Amino acid sequence: MQRIAVIGGGITGVTTAYALLKRGLDVTLYERHRYAAMETSFANGGQLSASNAEVWNHWPTVLKGLRWMLRADAPLLVNPKPSWHKLSWFAEFMAAIPRYANNTTETTRLAIAARDHLYQWAWEENIDFDLEQRGILHIYRHRQDFEHAGRVSELLAKGGLERRAVTPDEMRTLEPSLAGDYYGGYFTESDATGDIHKFTHGLAAAIERRGVTTRYGHDVCDLEADASGAWVTTAEGREAYDGVVVCAGVGSRGMAAKLGDRLNVYPVKGYSITVHLDEAASQQAAPMISLLDDEAKLVTSRLGKDRFRIAGTAEFNGNNRDIRDDRIRPLIDWVEQCFPGVSTRRVVPWAGLRPMLPNMLPRVGRGRLSSVFYNTGHGHLGWTLSAITAEMVADSVTVARPAGARLSAAR
Repeated sequence: MQRIAVIGGGITGVTTAYALLKRGLDVTLYERHRYAAMETSFANGGQLSASNAEVWNHWPTVLKGLRWMLRADAPLLVNPKPSWHKLSWFAEFMAAIPRYANNTTETTRLAIAARDHLYQWAWEENIDFDLEQRGILHIYRHRQDFEHAGRVSELLAKGGLERRAVTPDEMRTLEPSLAGDYYGGYFTESDATGDIHKFTHGLAAAIERRGVTTRYGHDVCDLEADASGAWVTTAEGREAYDGVVVCAGVGSRGMAAKLGDRLNVYPVKGYSITVHLDEAASQQAAPMISLLDDEAKLVTSRLGKDRFRIAGTAEFNGNNRDIRDDRIRPLIDWVEQCFPGVSTRRVVPWAGLRPMLPNMLPRVGRGRLSSVFYNTGHGHLGWTLSAITAEMVADSVTVARPAGARLSAAR
């Protein structure tokens, strides 16, 4: 039986381990934290959103970013301090602008394909993750933003997604608790929300039950590979495998370099708040439908009866993981403006680093060596795309490392 190491215990690593396990491989999962899903998969926006598949490689996004550079509370914030990593990333980001339409459509296809796998896995493993299949409503205050959304809808439709324009009256019917004046919206009935941490934790428990070896609290300090296999080194020792799949989020770039591959992942920080709905009045005033405010770059999800998650923004500031008050405050203000009946007395802030590649598409498949594979760089759609990219990389592994291939010897 083929022995495969998976590096990373977030949503992509755990789904990858699950997909490999279902193909009959002997899988070992490495995670530096004591538990699965303790970094970027801990408290994201909660959306399973094919409707958010538009890539950012678009001139209007670039111009907005330039205008916002001096605003600490801007939805998109770039630390102007230069670094070679940041400069190379933005150069490649700009170079991908001509592929904006095709990459948006391709991301949509992947997001739709991921749904059935994720729902099936949750059903098979009896995972409760506060799933709400009520759709996602995109809201727009200005005509030009609404018209841009119409053009995006055409690209999403090419990828197979159905979403429809709705009037302000229809928006109030869909979500009566939403306050404010809006030009219009777009509603995607097939999208959903849930708790990524609960899902990943549940699937991590399932892979352990099914025989995956989990090495939590094991920080990978070295990776090596050649055509015959791969070697993973931690403080606890060195182990040999037939292959390795790197699912290490923002750490994937450094690991790829050790393995002879260039993977220009940049850490793009996102923030979230979880509003605890302790009183019945707040539970009634909080929305049940998921929202995406394109102007504020915020998404929402209702997590069970008593939690309301608001997440978003993008901060290009290297590996900085600080939770900044001037970035959290706009999220709280947004809740108080759009849902004034919700109490913000108990709010839990969080920040995570999204692993983002310049073209906004994940890297999935084989590296330079036949023993090395990647499933990383999903950016803001890590959960949305996780199930299909796990299937894709598992297919790549089984093709490149067929049964009977020689097990790598210790060296």
